[in-house]
Amino acid sequence: MDLDPTAAWNIEQAPHSDVVISCRARIARNIDGFPFVNRTTDAQNHELLNLSRRMLLGSELADELVWVDLHEATAHDRRLLFERHLISKNHMESKSERAVVISQDETLSIMVNEEDHLRMQVLAPGLQLEKVYHQINHVDDAVEAEIDYAFHDRWGYLTACPTNLGTGIRFSVMLQLPALRMTNEIDRVRRAANDLHLAVRGYHGEGSESAGNFYQISNQVTLGKTEEELLAEFQEAILPRIIEYELHTRKVLVEKNSVLLDDRIHRALAVLRSARMLGTEEAMNLLSRVRLGICLDRVEEINRQIIKQLFLQIQPAHLQQHLGQELSPVEMREARATIVRQMLQ
Repeated sequence: MDLDPTAAWNIEQAPHSDVVISCRARIARNIDGFPFVNRTTDAQNHELLNLSRRMLLGSELADELVWVDLHEATAHDRRLLFERHLISKNHMESKSERAVVISQDETLSIMVNEEDHLRMQVLAPGLQLEKVYHQINHVDDAVEAEIDYAFHDRWGYLTACPTNLGTGIRFSVMLQLPALRMTNEIDRVRRAANDLHLAVRGYHGEGSESAGNFYQISNQVTLGKTEEELLAEFQEAILPRIIEYELHTRKVLVEKNSVLLDDRIHRALAVLRSARMLGTEEAMNLLSRVRLGICLDRVEEINRQIIKQLFLQIQPAHLQQHLGQELSPVEMREARATIVRQMLQ
């Protein structure tokens, strides 16, 4: 599978990109007349897949889309899509008939037969939630023009998980919070997020670790409020506080503990430039410190876009794609160290 490491959602220059790596709007929808995916038969899964293919590739979106049958794709290709945040771990590992539809620039992906019949998402770099909201609305309208959704007058859009009832929309941002992690303040963010009914997850979403100081934060409430109210609350009341907290903590580190800060940044850079073996999590944590140094003008000779590309290119499937061969765990660690050294020299 040929995928561009400089995909549109993975560029560095974007609003608030010092802290906000990317943002996403995702909606869950089910097709009227069919059970939820966890209750469908193999025949119904097959019918849903064919119906979705005809509907999506016959819609006004068709010219932008590429259809991928995941049950026929290789494990390597499924892993590539997962690492690029285009499918979920559940969708990658499922054994049922399923697919994903991806736009040419990878900003749109539609998972077919995941937890719901359709999981549609739009990605963008930095903090551009209004943009992704308007884009996902357009996609939703285009799909609904072709097919009837499962909808209830009281409960809104019907979804397999009750937490998605109502609007079925989730707004999320991928934040990088190295200063809060370095000063042990990240638990305060987690507690505050819980009080505000937000979900906090790691780099690869639900169940993943926060390697590289990446945190995905999203709304948990989808019922009882409009999409516009959810967007306004998330974008105007919640995110500015978290962003400001991280930026303030960075400023305090520079003003009060600059020697320790520089030591951690340049020690990380030295390891990355000389290591002969690197694990994924180790490399991500070191790259996070270097990126912090670039954002704070403590490291001037490295382009921030290179660091962002490296976060993707050091992932296992991307490494194997780059080298064109399957690698053992030891070979993977060697290859990761080599590509990091080459890109940081």
